[in-house]
Amino acid sequence: MNYLKFPLNSQKSGTTVEVSMTGVESDVFLIDSTNLSAFERGGQFSYVGGHYKASPVRLRIPSSGTWTAVVVPGVGRTVHASVKVFVDA
Repeated sequence: MNYLKFPLNSQKSGTTVEVSMTGVESDVFLIDSTNLSAFERGGQFSYVGGHYKASPVRLRIPSSGTWTAVVVPGVGRTVHASVKVFVDA
């Protein structure tokens, strides 16, 4: 499977993650470590996010823990992406 993976390490609940993309519309997911393993095996997984046609995408981390941002472009397509994490003061 063609996808981009951005480890976010340990993050607190409510932290905002911004994903900027160029190329094609894509699926953007925030996935915790347990669900990332399921995603990479091709199994069912839980995530925050969905399919986005416009950039940037802003998502909030729902619970404290280790998270990864994943960007999956349309089949046979290429996407370039970058990720910023905004921690509340």
